[in-house]
Amino acid sequence: MSMHIPFNRPTVSDRGRAYVLEAIASGHLSGDGAFTRRCHTLLQELLSVPRVLLTTSCTGALEMSALLLDVGPGDEVILPSFTFVSTANAFVLRGATPVFADVRPDTLNLDERLLPGLITERTRVIVPVHYAGVGCEMDAIMALADPRGIAVVEDNAHGLLGRYRGKLLGTFGALATQSFHETKNFTCGEGGALVLNGTRFVERAEVLREKGTDRSRFFRGEVDKYSWVDLGSSYLPSDILAAVLLAQLEERDTIQLGRRQRWAAYFEALGPWAARNGVTLPHVPAHVESPWHLFHMLVPSQKWREALIDHLKARGVHAVFHYLPLHLSPKGRALGGREGSCPVTEDITDRLLRLPLYNGMSDEEHSWVIDAVLAFERAAA
Repeated sequence: MSMHIPFNRPTVSDRGRAYVLEAIASGHLSGDGAFTRRCHTLLQELLSVPRVLLTTSCTGALEMSALLLDVGPGDEVILPSFTFVSTANAFVLRGATPVFADVRPDTLNLDERLLPGLITERTRVIVPVHYAGVGCEMDAIMALADPRGIAVVEDNAHGLLGRYRGKLLGTFGALATQSFHETKNFTCGEGGALVLNGTRFVERAEVLREKGTDRSRFFRGEVDKYSWVDLGSSYLPSDILAAVLLAQLEERDTIQLGRRQRWAAYFEALGPWAARNGVTLPHVPAHVESPWHLFHMLVPSQKWREALIDHLKARGVHAVFHYLPLHLSPKGRALGGREGSCPVTEDITDRLLRLPLYNGMSDEEHSWVIDAVLAFERAAA
C-alpha cells in the first residue's frame, strides 16, 4: 500500500459550505458584510479586546500596524531574523530600519535577553513572533518596552488561542496580527486580522482599512458622506471568506482537540527515535499553552535533513523546512544584516524540519508519517 500525505490539506466543513451559500444568497459579497461582523464579534469576545478587524492577510494587518504607529525613516524596529518576510516588509515599506535579533535555541522565539543590547534611542517598535504558537517571554519584553515608550506589535500568525502565563497571545502588545492562511489552524484560504488591545487606534484603524476614508462611520450613520481623510489601502476581505472563517472559529474546540492529539502523538511516538538520532523535538515551556499549530524537529545537520526529506518523499510524505534568515537574504544584507550576527538562527535554519499537521488528518495518515520517520536512522544519512 502507498499513500500521499501532503504537508497541508485545507478543509471546509459542512457548516462552512452552508455559510458560503448563505453569504452568496445575501447579495453582499464584498467586505464588512454580516459574516465579517460576526467574525469580529466572536474574536473580540474570545480575546476580550476592544476591536478586531479582519484583513486580507496577516501581511495587511502588519502593514496597518506600521501605519497606525506612524513608523518612518530614521525609526528602528526590532524583530527576529527567523520569521516570514512580511514581519520586516511591513515596516521597511514605511522607511524604517529593521534590527534583526537572534532567537532562543529552545523555543526559537525572539531572545528577550538580547533586547537591552539592541534597543537604541531610535527604537520605535519591537515585534515578537510567537513561533509555532509558543509564546515569547512577554513579561520581559513588555518590561523593557513599556518604560521606554516602545510599541509592541505581536506577530501572532501561528498563535491564536495560545497562552503565556494564562493570558492569550495577541493581547499583550498595543497591536497584534493574526493569519488565516490555509496552513493555519483556522483558515479562509487567505486572510488575517488586526487586534487592537486598546481604544486609542480603533477609529484610525477603520479609516486605514477603508482606503483612507471614513466610510465605516458613514455606514453607521455617523456622517452624511464619506471622504478621503488619511493614508490607507484596501484591507477588507470578501464576506465569502469571512463565512468560511466563521465556521472554523465556531468549530474551534473540535479543531484544537484534533491538532493537540496529533501533536502529542508525534511527540510521544518520535521521542525514543529522536533521542537515538540526535534530533531535538519541540520545546513548550511549562508556563506556555500551545495552540498546536505546527510540529517541527531540529535534526543534526543540513545534509541529514535533506536525506530525511528525500526518504519521506519516497514514502509519499511531504515534509518541509521553514524560514531562511532574513538578515542573510539579499535585501536583509542591504539593510545591514551580516553573517554571524544571529548565530542560533543561522544554525537552526539548516536543520529544522516540519512534519505534516492539518485539520482532518486521519489516523491512518498520521500513523503513516510516524512509521516513515521511524524507518530513518542516523546511519542512513
